[in-house]
Amino acid sequence: MDLSLTEEQLLFQKTARDFATKELAPIASQLDEEGRFPSEIVKKLGELGFMGIAIPEEYGGAGADYRCYVLALEEICKACASTGVVMSVNNSLVCDPLYMFGSDEQKRRYLTPLAKGEKLGCFALSEPNAGSDAANQQTTARREGDTYVLNGTKIFITNAPEADISIVFAQADKTKGHRGICAFIVEKGTPGFRVGKVEKKLGIKASSSSELILEDCRVPRENLLGEEGQGFKIAMATLDGGRIGIAAQAVGIAQACLDASIRYAKERVQFGQPIASFQAIQWMLADMATQIEAARLLTYRAAFVKDKGDRFSKESAMAKLYASEIAMAAGVKAIQIFGGYGYMMDYPVQRFFRDAKVTEIYEGTSEVQRMVIAHSLLA
Repeated sequence: MDLSLTEEQLLFQKTARDFATKELAPIASQLDEEGRFPSEIVKKLGELGFMGIAIPEEYGGAGADYRCYVLALEEICKACASTGVVMSVNNSLVCDPLYMFGSDEQKRRYLTPLAKGEKLGCFALSEPNAGSDAANQQTTARREGDTYVLNGTKIFITNAPEADISIVFAQADKTKGHRGICAFIVEKGTPGFRVGKVEKKLGIKASSSSELILEDCRVPRENLLGEEGQGFKIAMATLDGGRIGIAAQAVGIAQACLDASIRYAKERVQFGQPIASFQAIQWMLADMATQIEAARLLTYRAAFVKDKGDRFSKESAMAKLYASEIAMAAGVKAIQIFGGYGYMMDYPVQRFFRDAKVTEIYEGTSEVQRMVIAHSLLA
């Protein structure tokens, strides 16, 4: 794997870094405190081409590779993980499956405006009894002529309150188990389709997560994504790519922890000298930096394998597992370095700590990632 960055990759990284530094970082704490969805920022991300980075230009995307995507996403998440997950979901969990499995008409009608950032999407898989056990779908899809009638409830769906387009998974034939699951494209405003409870969360508070409720929601047959019974395959393939995005998010959060810790350690004076002069602090910084770089390289590796067109389930699971746990560890160390100030809401490390936790949970918990890795090793 060539670790050097191409001109295009460097441009995506620099563009994202400049945007994050100038426009996103100054308002990130306010967005978090208010729990306000960053609609104006998301619009600008679309204008920069960041809402469909790896989608070909013919479908409204930037036509770049997945390495460009993770480079840009890390920079956005370093400033604001809430904004980063909005971007990640639209790229990885919505645009990707539409591109991989959508018909030409579905790509024209749905993928193009999503990749341009003109519309926003969400991925509706999780249910009250289908979290890590994603195959246990209770939402049903009943075929009636040229339509499917959907009934059920989805939970913890990121972007749902603002989404124009949802990828919804439902069980069409329970006798077939996971092979009876289908994926559907459901538009906002479809009768019988509505947003339920909007959740109050520990972290990533400026990104919205909510229930989606389907009550006799009629979806035309042409909105079936892929083939009937292919839904579980679509979900798993989509999550493989999505985990690379979450790994990049986690690396961004961890890097933010390290950057803040270095600045503070140089400024904070105790016992007549900056705390950066104490070996206890130096070793924490050294461990953070080493672990973050390892997580970054795992993330790059997963993106590299995906771009090659090879199977990358193991690589994405490894990247997501390690990067998310390192982000959480970096949050703990950052608060420790800041001491009492780190526990106060006036300093950003408490936000980084709160934001980091969910990277160990969504798009597959750390335990699920270990299952995926072990299965790959033992297959």
